[in-house]
Amino acid sequence: MWAERTNKPAPAWEKRENDMGKKSLNLADNIYCDRRQKAEMTRAQASEATFISESRIEKIESGKIEPHPEDVYQMSKAYGDPGLCNYYCSHVCQIGQEYVPAIQAKDLSQITIEILASLNALNKEKDRLIEIVADGKIEGHELEDFANIQDQLEQLSLTVDSLQLWVNNTIASGAIDETALKEVRAKRK
Repeated sequence: MWAERTNKPAPAWEKRENDMGKKSLNLADNIYCDRRQKAEMTRAQASEATFISESRIEKIESGKIEPHPEDVYQMSKAYGDPGLCNYYCSHVCQIGQEYVPAIQAKDLSQITIEILASLNALNKEKDRLIEIVADGKIEGHELEDFANIQDQLEQLSLTVDSLQLWVNNTIASGAIDETALKEVRAKRK
């Protein structure tokens, strides 16, 4: 799953099948357990913070049951880990697997460089895009160029999503005041 989507080795928490075809129930391999432990919370503390019963948290962490979207949302808030929602949507939710890309957490400098590189590449292609769509048809020799531009736009979109995840993680860590950010953004509208 993970390795197929990202061309990277699977993280320790991704469920893998053993030789007998059974899913691993090792709690250390479970993303929900991993994230709770990184937040330095016991199940009792997580239960209190999320309003999810301890027994349900244990079942989710042991792989006995899949969490509901609202469970994941509550866990992501309590654990200060917005990326948990993206993991659920892109790896567990049937609709999300089709429409939600897995977003990688990156540092701000890497995100900035990727955005600028994408914008530079698209700037070079803008005249070609105008030529392609001018007649309202995309056909023949235009199709390859259009597919290339579409790929570049998708890469830009993923990078913007990485930026939003960085913002959400930074807010969750307390390094950005969410209320102040919302006020600044509201003034600009």
